[in-house]
Amino acid sequence: MTQKFIVDPEFWDIFPDVQIAFLTAHGVDNHSYGDLKKSRLAEANEKAEDWVPYSPISKNPIIAAWREAFSKFKTKKGARCAVEALLKRASKGNGVGAINPVVDLYNTVSLTYAFPLAAEDMDKIVGDVHLGVAKGGEPFFPIGEAGEEPEEALPGEVIYRDDQGVISRCWAWRDSARVESTEDTQNILFYMENIQPERKEDHEKAVQMLKDSFKQYLHVDLEDHLITQDHPEVTF
Repeated sequence: MTQKFIVDPEFWDIFPDVQIAFLTAHGVDNHSYGDLKKSRLAEANEKAEDWVPYSPISKNPIIAAWREAFSKFKTKKGARCAVEALLKRASKGNGVGAINPVVDLYNTVSLTYAFPLAAEDMDKIVGDVHLGVAKGGEPFFPIGEAGEEPEEALPGEVIYRDDQGVISRCWAWRDSARVESTEDTQNILFYMENIQPERKEDHEKAVQMLKDSFKQYLHVDLEDHLITQDHPEVTF
């Protein structure tokens, strides 16, 4: 079945200059580390400290840019871009630990280049994936919380969604447990947002690092696409 990744017009009305790397991987074996050394993740945690030299963390340009972006739409109280949490942990010497090969690889990229990077189980996606503005009430089951009742997106909140509900709340804050990539996931979609046009080259390098890492360690070729206001959708 053909599916699409679509960024809705309402999103571009708020963020016309954003670029999103959308990537897909098929036939992933997420059980074995092979030649992947967990020391790569430790090195990335150290590298991440370079992105947040100032205290408080809000004084750092990347964090300030994301906080400004989050101020432009309705968010759950306290929600921050996921990359802020990663960089904050690294800056305090409490770096991200190993989880599984796929997560470790994309966390390594995210820490190295300071971009948020999400991975979802493609086989659990229902219909098309949209990045847009919530009407309000769209259901969301957050990773790491076992409640039987879903949260609901707020009217005006920027969300990723499919036909069944929210995939990621508050844009790049927290992913859904329903589509979480696990050790048994074989087919994965990734998205990595760049909100700062001046960081275009870093964004390209981060995409290439992810592709190279999957090829080297998991022997999988990633297909990548750049989503912009002029090219707002892709079939996967």
